[in-house]
Amino acid sequence: MAQVIIIGGGIVGLSSALYLRKAGYSVRVLDQGNLEEGCSFGNAGMIVPSHFIPLAAPGMVAKGIRWMFNSESPFYVRPRLSADLIGWGWKFYRHANSRHVDKSMPALTALNLYSKKQYQEWAATLPFDFGFQERGLLMLYHDPHLEKEEQETAELAEKMGIEARVLSLPQIQALEPDVRVSARGGVYYPGDAHLTPGTLMKNLLQHLRDSGVSIEGNTHVHSFDGDGHTIKSVRTTRGVFTADHWVVAAGSWSGWLATALGVTLPMQAGKGYSFLLKDVPRNTRIPTIFLEARVAVTPMGPNLRFGGTMEISGINHTINMNRVRGIVNSISRYYPDMKVEMPSPRDVWHGLRPCSPDGLPYIGRLKRRDNVIIASGHAMMGLSLGPGTGRLVSDLVEGKEPEVDLAPFDPNRYS
Repeated sequence: MAQVIIIGGGIVGLSSALYLRKAGYSVRVLDQGNLEEGCSFGNAGMIVPSHFIPLAAPGMVAKGIRWMFNSESPFYVRPRLSADLIGWGWKFYRHANSRHVDKSMPALTALNLYSKKQYQEWAATLPFDFGFQERGLLMLYHDPHLEKEEQETAELAEKMGIEARVLSLPQIQALEPDVRVSARGGVYYPGDAHLTPGTLMKNLLQHLRDSGVSIEGNTHVHSFDGDGHTIKSVRTTRGVFTADHWVVAAGSWSGWLATALGVTLPMQAGKGYSFLLKDVPRNTRIPTIFLEARVAVTPMGPNLRFGGTMEISGINHTINMNRVRGIVNSISRYYPDMKVEMPSPRDVWHGLRPCSPDGLPYIGRLKRRDNVIIASGHAMMGLSLGPGTGRLVSDLVEGKEPEVDLAPFDPNRYS
């Protein structure tokens, strides 16, 4: 039986393990953490085909510079002398144009819709419930300029085959009868969905173990050993492991692992924060994004999760409470009757999102290491794109033709 080692135990790595095990491979997952946290656990839980525009888009550079001077803003880059950051920033700048967006939208749409289809199949076939619900997504705004931008995005969505409805405040309020909403208007994407990420991850881990997948936590990779273009083994803090096929799905650490493999994979960690309100008496019904604040709000059973910010500050786990304060201060602007206190730092979750400079994930086989597949760089859409990416990884290992064109996601594009 051919052996596959997957480095990374987030949603992308575990999705890959699920499909590879079904295909008959012996699968081992190595993760440097304890498999009880990470981006896949505390995020907003949104499945978003509506997010078909890459992060590297016109206007993002100007917005980013403006936001950098506000400690509570949605986006922050911590200035530091780093060749990797400077190189990443230059590549981001070069991709933030209309031509790149036009080229990327069909690719992201196809991957998003493909991944949502996998989630629908999971909800119907996996032996556990993970809170998957198809209630759509609301994008709320106050600013008339944002209204124009979002309505243009809605028109683009319709052209991409994604249903979008521009709504007035009374129409929005009709969708949210239990919570008073304040907004100039919004766009509703009925095809989006959501789930409870922590529940999904814990149950998926157990399901994989029950299926015979070996999962090793607290395992740090030191180096790879190979022969020519083929990787034979990996040296870790828990010994040496060998395999026939390798999948690098290690999130923000994938760039370092690629360097150890002799490949350039530009990556920056985009830190996000979230916190959970428990047992909300008058809860929202539909996942929502506050556009001015770039805050995501997701009902999860009786609870309500708020999350947001993009902090490019390197791989570190420092919690900047000013970033959290920006999330808290935005809530009453959209839900005026919802009074939310600042959470304690111990109740704030954070995760490091793996961000490529062009806003597209890396999915595909390495040219220089032909038994290694990269599956990373999904930024804020890792949970949304995870199952689809995992299915594509399995197809690549099996030698099948993937159902989604992977050319735009080529991990060799900067090598």
